[in-house]
Amino acid sequence: MRTVLYLAIGVLILGFSSEEITQEPLVDLSELSSEFSYEIRYATPDNFIGETLYDCAVCLLRPEVAEALLRANQYFCEQGYRIKIYDCYRPLDVQKKMWAKVPRPTYVANPYGNSSIHNKAAAVDITLETLDGCFVDMGSDYDFFGRAAHIDNYNFSEEILFHRKLLIEGMRAHGFQTIRTEWWHFSYQKNWNFKTLNTPLPCPK
Repeated sequence: MRTVLYLAIGVLILGFSSEEITQEPLVDLSELSSEFSYEIRYATPDNFIGETLYDCAVCLLRPEVAEALLRANQYFCEQGYRIKIYDCYRPLDVQKKMWAKVPRPTYVANPYGNSSIHNKAAAVDITLETLDGCFVDMGSDYDFFGRAAHIDNYNFSEEILFHRKLLIEGMRAHGFQTIRTEWWHFSYQKNWNFKTLNTPLPCPK
């Protein structure tokens, strides 16, 4: 029944063919829950490239990744916070544009190597905000390429360290893993069998 539901979402909402959905079953997070906040930076020029990279602001994920994120968000809501989404699925062609601008594997995954887990629709870039939408300080902006973004940097106030600990431990408890240089990035742990994708985002024409 769940597989049929994802096929229906993909065919009716995302605009993919049934064959594409069978191979690449992505779901739109906003269709599953209204309890997330969104700031899809790559759908605007407010990002490290300085260009609009997405034609629309949408968060697509593998079904099992979306389900894990729903559980994580429920956990944070019980603590008085909610997840704010910066990025989800990223087509490989967009990854190539990023790499052309910043060919630094410490911060941008090589699209000609293992690519990014974002290209598998199995990673999210997120932060926390309060349930009434207030800013939660994490010590640096999203996509800041420097020591202030590293999760092993503890040279912050107790408040910022608490926020980071809450985010990291909450996501790890729900099946996600971190990377050292980006406090905002979380990859679904069971991603090894997912294909790298280059399916365009389903944006209105």
